[in-house]
Amino acid sequence: MPGHDIDAIIAALGKHFLSVRTPIVDLVQAQTNDPFKVLVATILSARTKDETTAQAVTKLFRVVESPADLDQISDDELDSLIYQVGFHREKTKHLKQLPHALNTLFDGRIPHEIDDLIKLPGVGRKTANLVRSIAFGLPAICVDVHVHRICNRWGYVRTNTPFETEMELRRILPAKHWAVINSYVVAFGQSLCTPLNPKCSICPIQDHCRRVGVGKSS
Repeated sequence: MPGHDIDAIIAALGKHFLSVRTPIVDLVQAQTNDPFKVLVATILSARTKDETTAQAVTKLFRVVESPADLDQISDDELDSLIYQVGFHREKTKHLKQLPHALNTLFDGRIPHEIDDLIKLPGVGRKTANLVRSIAFGLPAICVDVHVHRICNRWGYVRTNTPFETEMELRRILPAKHWAVINSYVVAFGQSLCTPLNPKCSICPIQDHCRRVGVGKSS
């Protein structure tokens, strides 16, 4: 998006973010300040709506406070607590494997480096970046389907995959915006810049958007 003011765009998205419901992973961090719970919530949130994830983590964290608790709970009980999230059986398997992986690889601690986080079961680059950014406050760019889709829709990047989008954003997005880009764009993508029938007429960044300017979807 050459010639567009990314500072103004982020400011507008930040204002919109404050007006809508906070994404669940940000909320978990604000409520608990616990990297373990942020990690678990992020794993559960994959391919799942925030409202559903919120229900699952509320039930789960009444029983599970630490990796040791995950080790003690049975597979069936764990699955019954998170069954409403997408791919719950796969996530149950990953969560049950998590305590052993943490103990074996990282002396029971939640790591903060991307290359370490992706060694954990159920953790890809999106989850790793989100945990690094939200749980530890360290530089990271989390690219999910919302960020990939919307940054291409704006015309800020022209990429084919979320990984390509992450690499391009690392190159062109000022570091001061890395920590907020995911939260702001996810909230924006869920409420306004939806995949179908985006609400362009009330969009706070329509003047900066290639889709609106050119008059065609992407």
